[in-house]
Amino acid sequence: MKPKKSWREKLADSKGLPKVVRVCGKLSKRWGEGTFVIPAPLEVDALMKRVPKGRLVTIKELRDALAAKHKTDFTCPLTTGIFSWIAAHAAAEAEAGGAKRVTPYWRTLKAGGEVNPKYPGGTAALRARLEAEGHKVQKKGKRYLVADFEKRLFKKLV
Repeated sequence: MKPKKSWREKLADSKGLPKVVRVCGKLSKRWGEGTFVIPAPLEVDALMKRVPKGRLVTIKELRDALAAKHKTDFTCPLTTGIFSWIAAHAAAEAEAGGAKRVTPYWRTLKAGGEVNPKYPGGTAALRARLEAEGHKVQKKGKRYLVADFEKRLFKKLV
């Protein structure tokens, strides 16, 4: 049996990405016409690293920046979310290995300012990191949202 890949190995494995694809068939009913980009994991990680302390970014901002970079109409939402998750776990793995500067994954939120519970440490650890940077995290039902996250969005990703 072959050994399991580490998160950092998964992050470095681009599998021929990024790839620009024309929208056709069933996809055009859902997303419309045009082109979209399937980003490489390292591209998503690089954008996440650019978010400074005290600022936030959502998956939407990452997708918009990637679409602008590749001159496409939009970015694949599924792979962008998956690659941000891989980048978060790779950063946690590097941090556990003693790295001082890692990708600040806790600054990347889901749509609507929601803290991503699938990131390393879960909502409790993410909430502590965000509050240490001056953000206010509120519980709303089962979800945790950053209050007034729109005011702290970092839009200079491109």
